[in-house]
Amino acid sequence: MDIDLLSPTSFAAGQPHDQFAWLREHDPVHWHEEPNGKGFWAVTRHADVWAVDRDFATYSSGPTIMIADPLAESGTAFGPYKMMLMMDPPEHTAFRKLIRSEFTQPAAHLREGRIQALARQIVDAVIDKGECDFVAEVAGEMPSFVIAELMGLPLDDGRELYKLTETIHTAPEALPPGAGGQAVAKMFEYATGVIAEKRARPADDLASKLLACEVDGRRLDDTEFLLFFLLLVDAGGDTTRNLLSGGLLALMEKPELFGWLTDDLDARLPAAREELLRWTSPVIYMRRTARRDAVLGGKQIREGDKVVMYFGSANRDPETFERPDSLSLARAENAHIAFGTGPHGCLGQHLARIEIDAMLKEVLGRMTAFELAAPTEWLPSNFISGPKAMPVRFRKK
Repeated sequence: MDIDLLSPTSFAAGQPHDQFAWLREHDPVHWHEEPNGKGFWAVTRHADVWAVDRDFATYSSGPTIMIADPLAESGTAFGPYKMMLMMDPPEHTAFRKLIRSEFTQPAAHLREGRIQALARQIVDAVIDKGECDFVAEVAGEMPSFVIAELMGLPLDDGRELYKLTETIHTAPEALPPGAGGQAVAKMFEYATGVIAEKRARPADDLASKLLACEVDGRRLDDTEFLLFFLLLVDAGGDTTRNLLSGGLLALMEKPELFGWLTDDLDARLPAAREELLRWTSPVIYMRRTARRDAVLGGKQIREGDKVVMYFGSANRDPETFERPDSLSLARAENAHIAFGTGPHGCLGQHLARIEIDAMLKEVLGRMTAFELAAPTEWLPSNFISGPKAMPVRFRKK
């Protein structure tokens, strides 16, 4: 089996489940060469991914959660500053506390009515046309709008920021030189304006609260806020938009499941949503770096080695899931880790589930007879999995 988990061509039509299956069976902790780096361990079994993600004492999130080292590519190094995703407890815990209250399950449910209203607004905008690019006009709209409202930004600005995140997630070789760094710079330029606006006119929004809060007795400086802003906008949309578009594509490919789900949407949606999360696994991987020598899956891990957890593979592991390669919307036992686990489990997962449910109820409850109007174009990325463009036709119910 030819294993290449770096090239975006391996992810040109979704995740390379044939490669993942071979690795799980034959080499679940696999040494993967890296043309412009020192190589990494690819971890593909559910039990091993679970163990690595929770063991921050052995596997650090610093210096980065990306495979490439920070100085290997321009635009990714911020001197002594780190994004929260690249911190370990207790530092990570302190920064996470700054925003945790906005993302608890009770706080997320307080936004449920507004999210349902946004879902209606999004579907209202396309339903009479009978066709749309489902990614840009439906799936991408919801998380863009929600994070914009959380941060106290105009909804249209949320849409433009979402476009920048797509560029940031795209593999560098699929972009013009420097495009990724330019997208980050544009994000920071916009966020610098947010700093000025919220300091002059603070409001009851997350951006204002971040600028006013303290860590270890001091307020965040501008660079720390910029990194927080990038994280919230960047991570705030990944799972929702890619689950919605990738999930609809999976349902279109299996009309019998589409019909089963819509026959009793309210009752069947919770289990179906979790299965679609397992099936699509929008975040492909997260990297850790070994703090000390360790043994994983029978392999000797050395201090400083890169250890990369493949969530898409873990979520198809037959040791954890019965018939893992079958989409089973009624799956009762679903230990998927699409949101990660341990201290770095996705903070926004409660909000994401509410967004997903609201959009699926509107889309599947008001639209039918979906068909592709053109081939799906996948995001050329080995980090985030999902359609970049998915033109569809449909009928209004």
